[in-house]
Amino acid sequence: MRWSPLKPLAGVFSALVLLVVIAAVAVLIVMRPPAPVVVLPPLTGAVERIVVQKAARRMMLFQGGAVVREYRIALGFAPLGTKERQGDGRTPEGNFKIDRRNAGSAYHLSLGINYPRPEDVARAAKSGYDPGGDIFFHGQPNALPDGAVLPGDWTAGCMALTDAEMREIWDFVPIGTDVLILP
Repeated sequence: MRWSPLKPLAGVFSALVLLVVIAAVAVLIVMRPPAPVVVLPPLTGAVERIVVQKAARRMMLFQGGAVVREYRIALGFAPLGTKERQGDGRTPEGNFKIDRRNAGSAYHLSLGINYPRPEDVARAAKSGYDPGGDIFFHGQPNALPDGAVLPGDWTAGCMALTDAEMREIWDFVPIGTDVLILP
């Protein structure tokens, strides 16, 4: 094969085309318009129902039968399936009620649900284990600076929101609020 003066030129041309493509992609990413900021009206009145969709990592608040807020949540570290026993890292599934409030929690504010229910206790006793308990909606660990959010599913079975989201809902979710946790 003889040396051709076009070979180095072809390499330079290929490199230039690659640089133009990379630059075009970078411009498209940087120049993308920002997502619109949706300003929701402040919550007023009591939340009637909370629905959690575990698979979607979504929590919805209902007032007057309509969704008034949606939040992304973190779950237990092993979220598939319903909670069966202490330490399994699962978030329970089913119908519950808010049964306690804790402003002094180790996590930013917390709203507890009535897990374990009598049927959870009976199932665990039949199998010879502890059903666990202390399942809450709560913010991030108090040791983190305000605004920090732990990634992924990290709780022991609770449902975690941001601290700002917990502050938003704290005054509007009374004891007795219905909670439905779906797979």
